[in-house]
Amino acid sequence: MGLLVFRTDIKSKKKVKSLKLLFNRNVEILRWNVDLEDIDNVLRIEATEYISERDVMEMVSLKGFYIQPLPD
Repeated sequence: MGLLVFRTDIKSKKKVKSLKLLFNRNVEILRWNVDLEDIDNVLRIEATEYISERDVMEMVSLKGFYIQPLPD
């Protein structure tokens, strides 16, 4: 299991909801949240080792959001 952390432009509860089905239906994603209080609107994902940063970035980008990995 790993933790993936990203900077995003997801700035409202409505936008977070638009990702709900995408993430909740993916068996590789165990838990996820978006910190709307953080200046970087941080997306944190706890996932199995079978999903990569690139996979998550593609999924979120296809929904029309900006996403960039945050360094450790």
